[in-house]
Amino acid sequence: MQSERSRQQLLAVRRLRELVLDGTFKPGERVSEQACVDLLGISRTPVRLALGALAHEGLLEAHVSGGFLVKRFSLDDILDAIELRGALEGMAAKFAAQRSSGKVATAKLRSILISIDELLDDTENQDDIFEGYVEQNERFHTEMLALAKCELLERSLALIIALPFASPNSFVHIQSDVKHSRHVLMNGQFQHRCLVDAIESGDAARAQNLGQEHARLAAGNLKHAMDTEQLYVQVPGAQLIGIDGKDPAELRLGRLRTN
Repeated sequence: MQSERSRQQLLAVRRLRELVLDGTFKPGERVSEQACVDLLGISRTPVRLALGALAHEGLLEAHVSGGFLVKRFSLDDILDAIELRGALEGMAAKFAAQRSSGKVATAKLRSILISIDELLDDTENQDDIFEGYVEQNERFHTEMLALAKCELLERSLALIIALPFASPNSFVHIQSDVKHSRHVLMNGQFQHRCLVDAIESGDAARAQNLGQEHARLAAGNLKHAMDTEQLYVQVPGAQLIGIDGKDPAELRLGRLRTN
């Protein structure tokens, strides 16, 4: 029974997260427990726990009269989340350099670098390059965090990257300008290689600085997405984002402008 309840809770979390990110539930909209039970066809207890989990992730916030509201995010919220991720990933790189230096420890990171190089050498299959990069980039960041050997850091970082636009892969799929996108991937790979060099040599200070700088690629990609009006088309969860006080629904109509 406990196993079935856990399975139902995980299913409820996944489905509710999808409904929030795909715009079924709008920013500021109240999400009641009963409505979710009726919508998902899942019993009340797993739904209640799932709503609490999404509130913990930051996608929902508690309403004073009960239930939850879908959270709205400002541009500052996104940039703050990216900056916080950078600070934590900088710490991960620093700890990895201190605790897992040497060629043996970094062998898996080196193999991931080779896989990404092979992807970037392919100039024919553009879609495959982006899909493969997302997968390998996630492997890279997971392995670097494992080398840091810090459970508390893992938990803290998981909370930040639960927000879709704060993860390392948030803006990889902004492909309106293929030349720009390939440049971003090449730059990211160059930083990956520098990170591995610093970790392998045990240079903790350099590793930390590189980890912070690497996260800032997402901020640059966000700016490009905004400039090309692709943010609300290609970034999962972007319908939760309002810019300069404007409602996300208005911005999705193609009226996104930045200074």
